[in-house]
Amino acid sequence: MALAYSLPTTEQLFSTSLSPWESKPSRPALMAPAMLVLPRSSWVPLVRRGGFGVQSIRQAHGSGDTACSRKMPPYTKYHAERNYPMPDEPFCSELSPQQRALKEKEKGSWKQLTEAEKVALYRIQFHQTFAEMNRPSNEWKTVLGGVFFFFGFTGLLIWWQRLYVFREKPITLSEDWKSKQLQRVLDMKGNPIQGLASRWDYAQKEWKK
Repeated sequence: MALAYSLPTTEQLFSTSLSPWESKPSRPALMAPAMLVLPRSSWVPLVRRGGFGVQSIRQAHGSGDTACSRKMPPYTKYHAERNYPMPDEPFCSELSPQQRALKEKEKGSWKQLTEAEKVALYRIQFHQTFAEMNRPSNEWKTVLGGVFFFFGFTGLLIWWQRLYVFREKPITLSEDWKSKQLQRVLDMKGNPIQGLASRWDYAQKEWKK
């Protein structure tokens, strides 16, 4: 069976004349294919001594481009709660032309701002007021409705199973069978010290009072 890679020579493996700034392959790049064809006992000592770097191992198994090397998209740092009402960034990070004009007007005297403009400036900076944050939500209604819905669905499912899935009750669970079983235990005087027979009056044929 033909090997996928040709074995590098000793000079290629351990040559130190190549500079890392040159365009030619570096020593780890040449040693990476050897990891795939050489026996494990031959390249494990080199790894322990630092002969193989992380970059050479990545080149042997792939391109080396991992998720950690990519930059994640920028997320907003807005986070405001009642105990921390001052977020790091404003709520509206991308302003419209009207909002930019209002922000320029904000730099002047606030006496020239109307109440609506002050509220608009507040909405640019913050998402909610303290009154809105302290106002109780109606989420409990949704949760309670969902709970009752699943209770009802479960009841319907059990009812359907009792009608079409479960088999009929065995004869041993019928009232007639249980009364005959009780009479049999009494006739055999089962457990006459502390059991059923001790509470049965055999002369009067009734339970003791």
